Amino acid sequence: MTNRIKNIGNNIKKHRKLQKLAQIELAVTVGIDRAYLSEIENGRTNPSINILYAIADALHVNITDFFQNND
Repeated sequence: MTNRIKNIGNNIKKHRKLQKLAQIELAVTVGIDRAYLSEIENGRTNPSINILYAIADALHVNITDFFQNND
């Protein structure tokens, strides 16, 4: 499961960087702490589905984009 969580985090980070957003900007938009977003992006925590939807909405992407395999 750890690899799956890490993959989700990497995809979130990729989409955030494509939009040239700082972690703090995305975190404020989503309503979470920047440190928590960092934990998500680095695959160290398992975010709830509600948080994933909020991040997807803030990045204007489909939540399924976070589940794409990057192996």
